Amino acid sequence: MKTFKRILLVAGCLLIVAQIPFAVNRFRTARLADRIEQMSATRVQVPELGFSDYKGVIHIHSFLGGHSTGTFEELIDAADQNGLDFVVMTEHVSDEFDTAGKTLNKEHGNALWLGGNEASTTDGDKFLVFDGYDGVAALQKYDTDGFIRAVHGNERLAMVTYPEQFSSWDAEIDGIEVFSLHTNAKQMNPVFFILDAIWSYGAYPELTLARHFERPEANLERYDNLAKTKRLLLFGGNDAHSNIGLHLGDDANNKFLELKYDRYATIFRIMRTHVFLPSGKELNRENLLKAFGEGRSYLGLDILGDPSGFGFYADNGSGVAMMGDEMSGPDTPTLYVTSPLPARIVILRDGASVFESEVGNAAEFKVTDSGSYRVEAYLDGLGAPFDRMPWVISNPIYIRKQSEQAPEAVKPTHQNGATS
Repeated sequence: MKTFKRILLVAGCLLIVAQIPFAVNRFRTARLADRIEQMSATRVQVPELGFSDYKGVIHIHSFLGGHSTGTFEELIDAADQNGLDFVVMTEHVSDEFDTAGKTLNKEHGNALWLGGNEASTTDGDKFLVFDGYDGVAALQKYDTDGFIRAVHGNERLAMVTYPEQFSSWDAEIDGIEVFSLHTNAKQMNPVFFILDAIWSYGAYPELTLARHFERPEANLERYDNLAKTKRLLLFGGNDAHSNIGLHLGDDANNKFLELKYDRYATIFRIMRTHVFLPSGKELNRENLLKAFGEGRSYLGLDILGDPSGFGFYADNGSGVAMMGDEMSGPDTPTLYVTSPLPARIVILRDGASVFESEVGNAAEFKVTDSGSYRVEAYLDGLGAPFDRMPWVISNPIYIRKQSEQAPEAVKPTHQNGATS
């Protein structure tokens, strides 16, 4: 009996000791929340560049396509809680009905909703189609090249999702989901995360997740290699399903117990896509898809601080180029970056860092070589891991010499999407 008690005592002591790292993480997460609040107080007004910044989320699923129990009401409420301007739904396809047409489209609550699709090819490659249409399900019998030709024939964009599983890199893709909340979550150590969540998730759900994020090295390397020779979009996907946790209810949808780790409202707060529209342009389906198709967007880890006001442009004295634009001519341009929060600005050419600023609200860099230039901004003041995980990842500006062939343009988006 004494031996058994000793075993219990030792086991109890070990259990208590094992909790120390997670109790420390709880303290660190609270400190991080305080630093974020303090940093937000240092926000500055940056010069307007003739564009309005609209924030939203991409790669969202509901009950329509399976893999989720999320309702339209939950989605609309989550979008409004987060003050989103737009939401791009990407419903799994069905052979029975047009999921893109039946999901949320047009305006609901305070946001604009676009119905898209997620679909696969016989090569095992997966795509998000912006915007979706009746017939995407039938394209799953095609190989990747045939799938893309059909999507482009309908004037839609074929965007790679789950690039770590993608193989057809010579195909005429339109863009790459370089950062995915779902993929990052799957890479976490489940035991460590559960213990971390027990201590921290209740008070700081978004930051408990974000502290485990890592820069998507492999995806950015793939993107940069391809963007050397052709225009290509990069974006972040929330891949929200609202399906992880414990649910007890009945067939009448009465919920007696519901514990979810990936509520839409939580996932929508962590990362967002920011799209630029010319000032005065109405936020509607046509203008949003046009701006997105032109690469006038960046992804932001908004839970660390609202990046609205971030700007990146090139000026060669005779013209100005924004994200997604190509600039060529005899005069080499200067790149300008503005940030509403004090950030370390890194400018990359074809994936290699060519400039790194001190922490501040603005940076500029004189271009000497042609290439695909994009920006990553880091909030070093928040400490690890956010001195290594970007706060902002921009789309590129393509700087070309007059003698160089222009990179291939991204396919135009369809102007008349599905409605519901």
